[in-house]
Amino acid sequence: MDLLKNMCERLEQRYPELVRFRRDLHMYPELSFREVETPKKIAEYLTRLGIGVRTGVGGRGVVGTLKGAKPGKRIALRADFDALPIQDEKEVEYKSRVPGVMHACGHDIHTASLLGAAAVLSEFRHEIAGEVVFIFQFAEEEVPGGAIHMIEDGCLDGVDEIYGAHVWAHLPVGTIGVIPGRAMAAGDRFEIEIIGRGGHGAKPHVTVDALFVGCQLVNSLQSIVSRQVDPLQSAVVTVGTFHAGKAYNVIAGDAVIGGTVRTFDEDVRNAVEASIRKMTDAVCTIYGAQAVVRYERGYPVLENHPEPIRKVEQCAVRLVGEEKVLRPQPSMGMEDFAYYLRKVPGAFFYVGGGNEQIGAVYPHHHPKFDVDESAMLTIGKMFLSLVMNPQ
Repeated sequence: MDLLKNMCERLEQRYPELVRFRRDLHMYPELSFREVETPKKIAEYLTRLGIGVRTGVGGRGVVGTLKGAKPGKRIALRADFDALPIQDEKEVEYKSRVPGVMHACGHDIHTASLLGAAAVLSEFRHEIAGEVVFIFQFAEEEVPGGAIHMIEDGCLDGVDEIYGAHVWAHLPVGTIGVIPGRAMAAGDRFEIEIIGRGGHGAKPHVTVDALFVGCQLVNSLQSIVSRQVDPLQSAVVTVGTFHAGKAYNVIAGDAVIGGTVRTFDEDVRNAVEASIRKMTDAVCTIYGAQAVVRYERGYPVLENHPEPIRKVEQCAVRLVGEEKVLRPQPSMGMEDFAYYLRKVPGAFFYVGGGNEQIGAVYPHHHPKFDVDESAMLTIGKMFLSLVMNPQ
């Protein structure tokens, strides 16, 4: 424990450096599958630490490998580094300099935290048993995501366990959230193109109004969860976009609806997709329209493994105390860390970043999203604990 305490103190000494790195990423964010400068910065940092580096992993990923002086497990730690197509509306000195792009989900926090842990572990490599693999992943925000590509390119080769963390805006800073089992939902995307017959607004009887049909379909889709899914199961069907019409006096000949489906059970997932297809066909048939349904499977359910999540909880209790280890409900959000957990044992945990005193009160994906940067210390210390307390 004295060794881990010394390592955590070294991380605290590096905190100003982590803040600078995080703010640089925040000012110059890059979208999924378009990351160019961010992986360069990560690779350069790891190289300066004397850590072996692979770049271009799976496309744009970076993997660092640190060999300890003693035999032991190969433990992987993962952070993501892509941003979102959102305009940054915060009034802070590190506000995004890239129009329409910002780190609105904390991936800059994750990356800086893992780099901090890598820096400390590199200093204490003579005390490490086994190897540590640092996985810096591109494109978590956009399906199909970067994880699956990095796995195909060998980032998990020889790995015995993997751990990942997500800063959570609605948890108070200084807390750690632990969710055994299914922690995050599977997420799918659908797009429905409705093909009607447009015409003059004064003559609806000779048209097939695609906008009207779309409205009926949106209402009908809401009945899938309430009337076709077991109440003891979890599911979400959300319609997020609806495009139809170009003029006030013209009946729309086509419409496009887009949305997402979130589930925890594969049978429910299959049933919801089937219901969307059947309901679309039925509604369009009633009103004389046609439809094309495009349904894209996204990330699978993120399910933590029993032993690794117990290890996370034990490390968390030692780090912040029992009272600050929270057990939040599973999230209907999705995360492609799920793909790693389908290959090797591991766990994904949450670290509080909310702080009303500094205005860190906005949810993820909000234009004013921000978190308390001290969350980086909690994430970094958890990573150090998980490496230095193998079981």
